[in-house]
Amino acid sequence: MNGFKNAGLSERLSAAAGAKKALLDKFKAQPGVNDPIFAEREEARRAVRVAREAREAERNAAREARKAAEQEALQAEQAERAAREALAAQEIAEQAKRQVATAAEAKAARDARYAARKARSR
Repeated sequence: MNGFKNAGLSERLSAAAGAKKALLDKFKAQPGVNDPIFAEREEARRAVRVAREAREAERNAAREARKAAEQEALQAEQAERAAREALAAQEIAEQAKRQVATAAEAKAARDARYAARKARSR
């Protein structure tokens, strides 16, 4: 195992300066704005962004179409339910009308029998 080095202040300062210089050299080695590699990367990023936006727009359009179809189906179902309820209400009203007519006929028949019985007894 290596022994611990007691570095002096000047050695530490020179090591720090070397590290800063290495970092600066690394930064300067990167391509600049006018570099063709930079332009290619930027164009690739732009293409990816455009493709992403297109996919997102497509997903949104599909989502809106699906919502519209669901809403349309719901409205059709509600209209069908309302038609069935109206038909049921109409049938109930006709049945009530028939019951009233039947009751009226029965009352008329009862009244006629009562009148005939009264007429016979006089």
